[in-house]
This record gives sequence, structure tokens and C-alpha cells, in this order.
Amino acid sequence: MRSNWRKQMMISALALTLSATNVAPVFASAAPDGKTNAADIAQTMGTTAQWNRWEKEWETLKNDWTQISLSPGSNATELNFAWYTPKQTNDDHSNANVPKLIIGEGHNMKNAKVYEAEQTAVKDEQDNNGETYNSNKVTATGLKENKTYYYSYDNGNGYTKPAKYTTKSTNNFSFAFVGDPQIGSSNELKGKDTKEFYDAQSNAVKSDAFNWSSTLNAALEKTDDQLSFVVSAGDQIQTTKKKSPNKDASKSEIEYTGYLSPEALKSLPVATTVGNHDADNANYTYHFNRTNASELGSNKVVGGDYYFKYGNALFIMLNTQDTNVAEHKQFIEQTVAANKDCKWRIVTLHQDIYGSAEHSNEPEITNLRYQLTPIFEQNDIDAVLTGHDHAYSRSKMLLGGTKANDYTDNEFDAELEKDMDAGENPTTKTVAPGNIKNDSTDEKDQKYLTYLKSIMDEKAIETVKKQGSSVINPEGVLYMTAGSSSGSKYYDLVPRQQTYIAHRWQEDVPTYSVVDVTENSLTINTYRTDNDEKIDETFSITKSKGDTTSLNAEIKASESIVKQKDAYTTESYRVFEQALTGAKEVAADKKATKDEVENALKVLTNAKAGLEKKATTKPATVKKSTAEKKVVVAKASAKLKAGKKKVTVKIKKASVSGYQIKYASNKNFKKAKTRNTRKTMYTIKSLRSKKKCYVKVRAYKVVKGKKIYGSYSKVLKVTVK
Repeated sequence: MRSNWRKQMMISALALTLSATNVAPVFASAAPDGKTNAADIAQTMGTTAQWNRWEKEWETLKNDWTQISLSPGSNATELNFAWYTPKQTNDDHSNANVPKLIIGEGHNMKNAKVYEAEQTAVKDEQDNNGETYNSNKVTATGLKENKTYYYSYDNGNGYTKPAKYTTKSTNNFSFAFVGDPQIGSSNELKGKDTKEFYDAQSNAVKSDAFNWSSTLNAALEKTDDQLSFVVSAGDQIQTTKKKSPNKDASKSEIEYTGYLSPEALKSLPVATTVGNHDADNANYTYHFNRTNASELGSNKVVGGDYYFKYGNALFIMLNTQDTNVAEHKQFIEQTVAANKDCKWRIVTLHQDIYGSAEHSNEPEITNLRYQLTPIFEQNDIDAVLTGHDHAYSRSKMLLGGTKANDYTDNEFDAELEKDMDAGENPTTKTVAPGNIKNDSTDEKDQKYLTYLKSIMDEKAIETVKKQGSSVINPEGVLYMTAGSSSGSKYYDLVPRQQTYIAHRWQEDVPTYSVVDVTENSLTINTYRTDNDEKIDETFSITKSKGDTTSLNAEIKASESIVKQKDAYTTESYRVFEQALTGAKEVAADKKATKDEVENALKVLTNAKAGLEKKATTKPATVKKSTAEKKVVVAKASAKLKAGKKKVTVKIKKASVSGYQIKYASNKNFKKAKTRNTRKTMYTIKSLRSKKKCYVKVRAYKVVKGKKIYGSYSKVLKVTVK
């Protein structure tokens, strides 16, 4: 059956050069890209009856542009809607004719709210009947957790039959991660203004949309209908404006009709990402109502980056079809700073910067990798979800990957093509042949192999603490690339699995991932659509942070003491102030352990209890206890060693309880960070390359539960590599 899922192979014979010594023809062709025929997968899944019904339904639906899309709101109390209506219904421009959406609780739509749509004219598009359209957008607010709502909207022909939408919990929740639905991609014909092309496009959309629906249904069934939303890594549809017949923007609307057709999407929001097939046509912006949308990262056609929150997770969606990395950096930093309460930070972008299929080794992709990864690391991103390569892969935890050499985006096009060459009679494959061998004497081949080795990023693989299938408190980032969620197109895996890859999979079957998010864990399981079997082991990231509720309450209560500084002795207030500063650092550290939280609370509580009110006679005089008088803490001494985005502090061993390290990027120690350690070797990580790091160290002894500090060492400085 799998052979039926492939495109017909196309072989181009090069001109033959005949001579007495050489009569050999030369052929060159990559293996054909795979695809899944809907009728075949329906037979595998036992859904042939549904396919037969869909074939008939498609003939009446395919010209309907008014399908609605649901997108996540700025948080779980909001839900965004977008849909088209024919302009003719609103010619008089009266408020009465502006489309509305009604949403209320339960079948009876109790406490229903009516929202008037915000309209935008759909430019440069008209359907086969010459009809033009408006895009309508609504944000429903005030939604409650775990409650069923029904909504209805005016599609230009009256209000639709009410559709069901059920909100989920925000404490523990699940979302699906999918890649490249790319509805219409199974069409093998180029975009020519012919009946043959339009018929082929319609048949391709019909097939791809059915498979897309099957994947969504499988994900819902796997989670017992408990998905809160879907994250799509881009390329919702296939036909770009540039490659449409006559460059007509409207020629991809049939593909959006197919994309929005699954019944599941009437009750399941999708957070879409801009892919290269979405990026040159404004109809992407008309069909999806993205929240917190920014002009940062905009390619001036489909808008820029956006974000939303759900429970304790922050989702940052980047439009990396715009390659202005400085703007993406600014957006990420602003978004993270405005949402410090989110424990989990997840970024989605289209390009597979740490993937493992045909696109993954292109310099265009790896150049983007080394621009973005430092930004992700500096902003404590936990996971980066990508698409573009139509094959599944999961990276190891990565930290500090660096670019070895500068290469132009298209530098190795010839070598990449040569490596993928399937020969005279290319057949279906899932792994590329890899024709360039290590012992090649071709100088260009050797340069290409050197490049491949440099982008394996072996040194970026983080050594992590593991417990079963979970990594505990990692500092690095997880990168995942989704396979095709519709089977409209598959790419072969590269012949040499990259060192940074933990697992990869390609069997020319649609796939999806389910991500479960709790207070302390992010767990990923990935399945094939046709039989729901797992294609990778369960993988989790666990953050064993202690409960900071009591610590934050103690910090808040302690703030009032700061205003009464003069009421306490200098020494007791100094101890308290130090304890308060340390407590705030622990409370803000999303990777702080349970022991660190409990210790910070204990130190702060003891410091508060030890505050001595100012006496009436000698208010500023505090006598040290006999035990404290005897304590002498020697001045610490240390050396620094610079590494890649890190600095190692080597402290001269002394007879003390521990050491406190203070470091900053400036000699005045503005916004300095402090770390306590009992070891004489400590590595400061996630520093910025080419920047100076200033460090000073002091030792301490613990006496009756109090830390007695010595004086700081001299200030040391080093330039980070």
C-alpha cells in the first residue's frame, strides 16, 4: 500500500556524450517525496465509510469560504474567532448588518453574550462567481474553566447551527503539537490557469483535508477529548500567491476551506505559525485571529510574532519567514519580562533548526539556528517546536551550540543534491542514500563533510540528571520537529543522523504529539495517526521546584520592615536584608529545588526573629555573641577560566562552611547575581559570548544557624568565549 502513497517518479535523462571510450548515460534524481492517499489510510484505519461520505460532502463544501477558525485568546478566559462573509450582505454599512457572534453557557446558551465582529476587507480576492468578502474577528471574554458553551455566528446567510466548545482546566492541561498540514500539497501539477490544475487541486485538498481531520480526531480520542488547543508549526496550506495561477491570491482559498473543514476544529482552537507556504499571502491573516499580535518580526504581509498564556505556560509564536532576528529577540525579551509568572516557556517557529530531514543541513537553516539559540537560552526557553521538514525528530537537551564557520545560505546546494541523488531509477525511501563518502577526493565534498561535522553540535549536548524518562532541572533547551500531520508530503531523513538527535522517525505516515503540562512537568508522547502506536519513548522535563507559596508570603510580610530600617540595629538589619535578598532570588528562580526554597524560608524567618529593636540608650550598638567573636573568616581567593558561554570559578580551599559567588556583566555589579556553593569549583552558565564577566568571592561559616561572612576577594574579570 505504501507505494500508492508516493508521487510518480520523475527522471530527467541528461544528454548523452558518445565516444569510443565513454558510452555511459548519466542520471540524477532525488527519491520522490511521499504522500498519503486518503482512501488508503481510511482503509487502514477502518474509516472508509467516512471517506465515502466526505467525497460527496466535499463537492458542496469546496466553494464555501465562510468556515470559522478558533484560536487561543490571550489567556484561558478568552477565545478568538475569525470567518469570512460576502461583502454584499453589508453594502449599506449599517450596524444591523455587521456580522455578530453569540456565545452562551450550555444548549440553551444561558447568559449569552453578543459580539459584533471587527471587519476587514479581504483584498485582491474574489470567488468564481465574482463575489468579494470581508474578514470578521471576535474575541469572546470571561470564559470559565471546565464549562460547556455553545456559539453561533452570522456567515452571511444567517446564523449557523450552534457549535459546542468546552473549556478545560488550566492547572494540568494537554495540547497537541502538529506539523505542516500543507493542505493541497499532494497535488503534483504546477499552478497553471487550467481546468486540469483546478481539478487536481480540488482532489488533493479533498484527500489532504480528510487525513488532517483523521489526525485531529486521533489526538482527541487519545486524550479523551481533553485537548485544550493545538499548536501548528506552520504551512497550513500549499499554494503560495507567487506560485498561484496568474499569481491570484484567491487560488489558495479552496485549501483554507479544506484546512478548516474538520468537524473537530469547530471546538478546538489552533495556534498557527507562519510557514513559508503561508507567508506571501495576506489571506493567512484574514483566516486566523491571533492574540497579542506584534509588528515585531513582521514580513509586512502576514504580520509578526504573537503570544498567549495558558495556565502556567507561555507560548511564543515566531514568524521566522521574517529573518530580522533583532526584532524576534526584542519580542521574546519583552514577552518574557511581561509574563514572569509563567513557569513554562515554549517557542514555536517553522524552520527545523535542529531537525533531521532534507532541510535540516541547509546553511539557510543552520545559520538561523545559531542566531536564535542564544536568545532562547538567555530567556530560559524550555522547548522549541518546529516543522518544515515533514519528518519527526527530538533533540537531546542542548545548550551553547556555536557556529564554527560562515557559510552562505546556498553554499552547498550542489553537494546536498549529490548526497540525496537516488540514481537512475529512484525509488521510494525514508532515509536518503548519502552518496558523498568520507574518503571522497573531491575538495568540495570534503568541505561539505567538514560543514556537516561542524553542525552536529556535539559540544552543545547537556549532561543532564535523569529519572526514568524524565530529565531533572535541565538548563538547556529541547528542540522538536513534527512530521506531516496530513500526509500531504514527506521528506527523507538525512543519511547521517546528527549527534544532537535523541530520536527520529519517518515511515511516511501522518503523526501528532500530545504534550501534557503540569506544575512541575512537561511530558511528550508522539503517535502515528493510522494505528495510534507510539513512534518515540515518552519524554519529560521535570522542574523539582519547591512550593514558594509560604516563601512569597514571608517576603511580602518582610517588605514592611524595609520601611522601618532605622528601628533596628545596623548588624541585625544587615543580616535580615541579606536573607531577604537571598529569598527573593530563590523565589524568582524557576529551577530552585525544594530544599533551596525551604532553606531560604528558614534563613529569612530566623533573620526576622533575630532583629533587635533599637534600644533607648545605645541604639546602634550590638554585642556579638561569644561564639561569633571567636569566628574569623579568612578572605577568599579565586581564579577564573573562560569557556563557551560560561565561566569556571576555582576557589582556594579554606576551612569554612561554604562560599558565596557574586557575578555581573559590569564592574559596579549592577543587577548582580549571587550563588552559594560548598564546592571549590563552580561553573557560571548561560552567559553572553564576547561579554566581560566580573566575579568576586567571599567565604562564610555557619554559627548557630547564622552565616558569618568574610570579606570579598579582589574583583576578577574575564571575557566569555
